[in-house]
Amino acid sequence: MSWSQVGSRWAGRLKQVDWYLCFGLIFLFLVLCGLTMGGWKLHRVLNDADALPIEAVAIKGQRRFTSDSEIQLALQDLMKRSFFSADVNQVQQALEALPWVYHASVRREWPAKLKIYLVEQQAVAHWNETQWLNQQGEVFQAPAIEGIAPLPYLEGPDDQAQVVLTNYRQINELLTINGFKLTDLQLSPRHAWLAFLDSGIELNLGREDKMARVQRFIDVYPILIKQGKPVAKVDLRYDTGLAVGWGEAQNEKH
Repeated sequence: MSWSQVGSRWAGRLKQVDWYLCFGLIFLFLVLCGLTMGGWKLHRVLNDADALPIEAVAIKGQRRFTSDSEIQLALQDLMKRSFFSADVNQVQQALEALPWVYHASVRREWPAKLKIYLVEQQAVAHWNETQWLNQQGEVFQAPAIEGIAPLPYLEGPDDQAQVVLTNYRQINELLTINGFKLTDLQLSPRHAWLAFLDSGIELNLGREDKMARVQRFIDVYPILIKQGKPVAKVDLRYDTGLAVGWGEAQNEKH
């Protein structure tokens, strides 16, 4: 076989390889186009609220202060999205923005339902007259609603809310087992404590040794009531004694 024949044969094979390569590239291009078009159509369908709407919202959890209408209003824009495009994190944030909602968990349930579990705030005290404290000592803002049991009134700097609540619980426990009831507790900017009993008696506890001073009041109270005059104020900031403000505006130091 001559060199010219060999060259002709190799040239034919190279042309054949070129055609295979061209057909392969064209086929790959068509496949990629098909995948792209399919992905685009799938994206449109998944995000089409008419094609895949959210058909139901199931809400669980004990609710006393959060109405269905509040929830519907909070979610009205988010519910216009499709089942797949609805952002559950945004739904959660919208629900937790409601005044009496403490926590919300949201998940999808096939084929077209959102399941929501709500935990409401549990107010344990009024805070600075216009706000509330929850069980964790966190301040929250919410309108007053009928059905809330009488709660103590606590006051102080916002960054001391948990401290005030903790001290209220300790002082109230000591007073309760001795027949008294604490209704108000205030912490001044200078960290001095002022307590009020349901009988109207004001206890000035100062900055230190609060529990010892409360115990001193409990110990001396039987002596005070024997005086036959209503007790208005008791100043317990003294190291070993106390000052009494009587309802008749008389003062006596023991």
